[in-house]
Amino acid sequence: MKKEYSEELLDLLKRVKGKRSRVIIDHILEHGIITTEELEAYGYKHPPRAARAVREQGIPLKTVYVKSSDGRRIAAYVLGDVSEVKMDRIEGRTIIPKSLKKELIQQSGSKCSICCVAFEETMLQVDHRVPYEITGNQYEGQWNPADYMLLCGSCQRSKSWSCEQCDNWATQKDESICRECYWAYPESYSHLCQTDIRRMDIAWRGEETKDYTLSESTPIPRVWMRESSSRVSYAST
Repeated sequence: MKKEYSEELLDLLKRVKGKRSRVIIDHILEHGIITTEELEAYGYKHPPRAARAVREQGIPLKTVYVKSSDGRRIAAYVLGDVSEVKMDRIEGRTIIPKSLKKELIQQSGSKCSICCVAFEETMLQVDHRVPYEITGNQYEGQWNPADYMLLCGSCQRSKSWSCEQCDNWATQKDESICRECYWAYPESYSHLCQTDIRRMDIAWRGEETKDYTLSESTPIPRVWMRESSSRVSYAST
């Protein structure tokens, strides 16, 4: 059901950028709500991430539950109160310049900070060490390379998924907790998403794969093990 919104909130919504965010906001303004089913119809196969794009721009979205067209219980999103708007994020993320990526490559090479595999520069992306959801924009007149890391696509997706499952992401939003996490500083950490885990990512590539072996008697104590082609990750308590 379409509802009335304050002029203050409407003015703020006009400043939101990004196609995905605009689709969600315009739909809600027209219909009062947008369901995950409707988001999928728009072509967004991961509705929670589409909703996150709006929240990252400082606009409060509330999650509610409704019935789908076939009677299932599904999530939907409505606008929150204007008092919950985060003004420091209303213009969205500040675009990270190419010069920062070049500086990171000069510092540590063209490799992923998590798996340490070398990649072509175009295959690496600059990622916030502490998620944007926690810190907001960190740009204050100049870019600090120490706040960012280079990640390959696979590790970036793994980090994104893990962070989204962490209680600190959902409720606490304590930056200091993130700064002690493996996903932010794999070279020096005390936990992984607030769980007492030590993780090691090993990758064999090119000629190295000929030497790749994995013995059942591997002496590393492990809680879980993930293997994909010639790449394996260990986590131990």
